[in-house]
Amino acid sequence: MTHIDNIKKLFSKNFVESPLLESFEVGKLYLSSGKLVACDPLITNDMQAFTTEFPKGDFSVLLHKERESNCVAYAEVIFSTAEIAEWEMAVTAGQNVKDLGEEEIFGYPVESGMGCLMDVDTQNSLNELEKRLYHSKGADFMGIYEEFFHEYFFDEKGAIDQYAFLKPADDHPGTIFAFETGYGEGFYASYIAYDKDHKPVKIITEFIEIS
Repeated sequence: MTHIDNIKKLFSKNFVESPLLESFEVGKLYLSSGKLVACDPLITNDMQAFTTEFPKGDFSVLLHKERESNCVAYAEVIFSTAEIAEWEMAVTAGQNVKDLGEEEIFGYPVESGMGCLMDVDTQNSLNELEKRLYHSKGADFMGIYEEFFHEYFFDEKGAIDQYAFLKPADDHPGTIFAFETGYGEGFYASYIAYDKDHKPVKIITEFIEIS
């Protein structure tokens, strides 16, 4: 499994050493339940959370861009500064890494060119927002991207940025970290680093493999 070996080399320290990548700390992701979802929010709004229980609270998010293309290669959420003891591919219920072939992965499909990380509670808030907008606007409802996501990525001058933190509910502190995925459409896996007590240290989603 070359992907996870690459992840180990790049992300097992508390900094990334690669002339091919440029790294940015971009903000904090709030997890209310510790159940983390990774998905294309426009096509997989019912994506299951990973089976790993993550801590609750605000956690630093980093983006690692491929210098040559300026595209997002990796998204990273850091939960602790503990020394990493092992890495595993992130899975959802019913998935077993032992069932995969040598180059196969579990992950999520992207069709919109956008991926996101959020707590399952925030996913519920997003789905409720979409229902409210649909029922209130009826035939004028243009879809959740146009109604909610678009203004965070584009304004009258064009593209604003490659990522955004969004809040789908005023009465809930949960945030969505949404971002452009690599070169666009694809199928993308995530990898979790654990400490010696098998507590999560960080999670990485890979969009462009940098070796």
